[in-house]
Amino acid sequence: MGAISVDQVVTALVAIIAVPLVLFGYIVLGEQIIERLPERIQLWIRPYFWALPAIGFAGIFMVYPLLRTVVISFRNGADTDWVGLANYQYFFTFPDTLTSLRNSILWLVFYTFFAVFLGLVVAILLDRVRYETLAKIAIFLPVPISAVAASIIWKFMFDYQPPGQPQTGTLNAVIGLAHHDPVAWLVNYTTNNGALIFVGVWTAVGFCMVILSASLKAISTEVLEAARIDGANEFQIVRLVVTPLLWPTITVVGTTMIINALKTFDLVYVMTNGAYNTDVIATQMFSQLQHNHNSRAAAVGVVLFIAIVPLLIVNIRRFQQQEEQR
Repeated sequence: MGAISVDQVVTALVAIIAVPLVLFGYIVLGEQIIERLPERIQLWIRPYFWALPAIGFAGIFMVYPLLRTVVISFRNGADTDWVGLANYQYFFTFPDTLTSLRNSILWLVFYTFFAVFLGLVVAILLDRVRYETLAKIAIFLPVPISAVAASIIWKFMFDYQPPGQPQTGTLNAVIGLAHHDPVAWLVNYTTNNGALIFVGVWTAVGFCMVILSASLKAISTEVLEAARIDGANEFQIVRLVVTPLLWPTITVVGTTMIINALKTFDLVYVMTNGAYNTDVIATQMFSQLQHNHNSRAAAVGVVLFIAIVPLLIVNIRRFQQQEEQR
């Protein structure tokens, strides 16, 4: 390990001591000043006074880096000369970046669909059964597992050895019992992206199930009983009654899964490192940074941000609509 520099010590002291002291002084002195103001002005200024530190931190650590990234994306690799849209043209024309874009679209479609669909199916099937709690705990277990840990688990599950050698991967060992050749799950171009998406779905179904199950519990049993009295079977009740009532929650969960799909990084990085045509946008950005192509990496980051922002807006509007309905 290298020696700790003076600059690192100063930075640590500023973060641990100076910043909390400044915030404490800001609160104490600010409140003393506000209390001397007329009551009408106090009511107006106090919310802004307490929100200002959060706005300041957000501006320093979120807004400024975002604006800086946008600026860098229009410069060359040395961050000195303006090159216009050249970095974006590279992203949408270079084969490797197009592959990452294609894979991100695959994640967006299949990861989102199967995570939400399976979460909905499980929530409905396990609703009001005796072993509901135990079953939901079992399905929810992968959610607290970190993406890196889940990747390592499934990397062992997908492990491949050439035919004729002992298979250490669980899936190929099972396939061997059926006298079939082992499958190179993470190397074969026809299976690797599907295998990665499967692991992502495995870690997300429990989350979707919990959110949808909570919304399902809020549906009045009287509504369901009325549908049964009218002659509807269980499938019709799910299709015509339950699903429409759950649609606002399905939309929120779906947009959350889309955001997760677009920013997928850990699973791909740990299991394949983007090799064998498994690159996604986030790993492509990291790869560009590793090769000191900072401007290209910034352009990739801006593209990812632009793709996510509309989904965030949809989620915010959905929450606002729910609050208005309450």
